[in-house]
Amino acid sequence: MRESFRDRLFCLISELVLCHSPSGAEQEIDARLLSRLESIGVEAGQDDAGNIIARVQGASSARAVAITAHKDEIGGIVKRVREDGKVEVRKLGGSFPWVYGEGVVDLLGDRVTVPAILSFGSRHVCHESPQKVYEEDKPPKWDTVWLDAKLSKQQLTEAGVRPGTRMVIGRHRKAPFRIGDYIASYALDNKAAVAILLLLAETLKTPASDVDLVFSAKEEVGAIGALYYTQRRRLDELIAIEIAPKSTEYPIESDEEPVLLSQDGYGMYDEALNRRLEDAARKSGVAVQYAVLSQFGSDASVTMKSGHVPRAACLGFPADNTHGYEVAHLGALEACYQLLQTYLS
Repeated sequence: MRESFRDRLFCLISELVLCHSPSGAEQEIDARLLSRLESIGVEAGQDDAGNIIARVQGASSARAVAITAHKDEIGGIVKRVREDGKVEVRKLGGSFPWVYGEGVVDLLGDRVTVPAILSFGSRHVCHESPQKVYEEDKPPKWDTVWLDAKLSKQQLTEAGVRPGTRMVIGRHRKAPFRIGDYIASYALDNKAAVAILLLLAETLKTPASDVDLVFSAKEEVGAIGALYYTQRRRLDELIAIEIAPKSTEYPIESDEEPVLLSQDGYGMYDEALNRRLEDAARKSGVAVQYAVLSQFGSDASVTMKSGHVPRAACLGFPADNTHGYEVAHLGALEACYQLLQTYLS
């Protein structure tokens, strides 16, 4: 049976999700992306901020467009290794311990990746125990939980686990699960968007204008990679591919229709660019939804607010449980791809 586009998307996202890439420690995903781009004959390079950039020559070089998808994921960062070998971590990006739950996480030591157990403490306790309040009244927070690798402080030091070491959800817990046309996984934000960008790199041959496909670095901690890139590259517009949070406070109703943002927590998006993207959606047979988000930002909104780009837009795929065990419809991802193909061509 011929593999469908959605089957291919699922397989590609599964491959990307399993590559650890916490903000600022993205070497594993970098190697995979550079290898894949080389295998499909697309020239790409990496700048000093860690962005991977594939430039596609357009029919005209009068305009320059960038499409970004950030390759970093949320996680934790080690604050302290205790004398008893327990490890204290703090959030890296928008992560919460109660979302991950007790279970295996990976500490990306300088020399060895160390598996450890994210631990909240025993439940067989009474009110004499400080743990009791987190059982009944409060969610666990990073300063009340710990990692237990069952190693001594000396052994952890030898593995290169230290303050600043990154923590991510354990690899075996990250494998995506498919329910019909839905994909469920940690780190869909933003590995699913990275998959769309890779497929664009493979199929975009002669766009109307010069196009930079940018796999941006350190987005989850302030769009650092995108700010560096846009400070040095003159662009006419930048479009970020992102996850779009489904919530009762936002009018995102369809799981299969992409979302165009008018505003987020960092500022306004360009409505003229949104209209052009909506036209491209119509031509490709795709319907779009609009939303105004609050606790949200993207490469596009941050760089536009900073004055680095004159026009910016954010194209999102709807998802439940954002920054958790995320669930998205493969049809929305396919629609994002189709819309961008039409717009760029």
